[in-house]
Amino acid sequence: MCTSLSFKTKDHYFGRNLDYEFSYNETVTITPRNFILKFRQVEELKTHYALIGMAYVCNNYPLYYDATNEMGLSIAGLNFPKFAYYHDIKKDKTNLASFELIPYILGKCKNVSEAKSLLENINIYLDDFSSSLPSSPLHWMIADKDCSIVVESTKDGLKIYDNPVNVMTNSPTFDFHLLNLTHYMGITSNIAKNNFTQQFNLEAYSRGNGSFGLPGDLSSASRFVRAAFTLNNSKCGDSEEESVGHFMRILNSVAQQKGCCQVEHGYEYTIYSSCCNTSKGIYYYTTYNNQALIAVDMHKVNLDCNKLFNYPLKTKQLIIQDN
Repeated sequence: MCTSLSFKTKDHYFGRNLDYEFSYNETVTITPRNFILKFRQVEELKTHYALIGMAYVCNNYPLYYDATNEMGLSIAGLNFPKFAYYHDIKKDKTNLASFELIPYILGKCKNVSEAKSLLENINIYLDDFSSSLPSSPLHWMIADKDCSIVVESTKDGLKIYDNPVNVMTNSPTFDFHLLNLTHYMGITSNIAKNNFTQQFNLEAYSRGNGSFGLPGDLSSASRFVRAAFTLNNSKCGDSEEESVGHFMRILNSVAQQKGCCQVEHGYEYTIYSSCCNTSKGIYYYTTYNNQALIAVDMHKVNLDCNKLFNYPLKTKQLIIQDN
């Protein structure tokens, strides 16, 4: 399970926690403008916007988990079990496999408006990348500096939701998460007031009582509420250091620790957290075992070439010895 955010100070930032029980040895991957992006049912893109993000590169194909293009448009694909539904190929539609959506949209669109227009004719059909890499049930958050949307392919078709919260987690569908927020309308960052009764006096015994009832469990519904509250109430300065650090603190508020969420083959945990300055094309990340911020700048490579640039994750904790 995962959490993604869109956040703006002076610049715009987009990123996510990837929560899973094992890693595919993903890398920070830059796809230059002239790397040929091939698709199974639509024409290849010989030239396109450059991309940076986290991907598992298999047979020289970047399977992006999240990415940003050079125009500042970003997408994250998050797990959407029991609700994702991929349809048969439709002749009157642009047919894309789920793993093709991120490179296709980011290769062609410079903002959410253009992505919306393209999505109107897209059909996400069922197709495995390979026999060893079956199709994953996903939904997607797409954002630019001005707005964000959520895209879900269900049995009812492709749904596009405006996302005023700028947060996305996992199942159920996005409209549930928006409705569920209404259960927490009374939560506030202010000092708690006595709304219980006017018949007797009640006084707050602790700071933070206004947020009493904010969920703390690891379910997707609770992570959505907690991330939405933190993102939309916390304060941050405009510097790069403050903005990136603040973004990572929000992600940390919904991170998962090994042993707290048991699944069939082990424990789900936050494998990495990412934060991309979409205005500058700088991709920051931390990993579970390395909380030091690592940065990769897409503009420090040749974006006009035709080969991928891969940066293996630094997973060993970096420690600064101070004496």
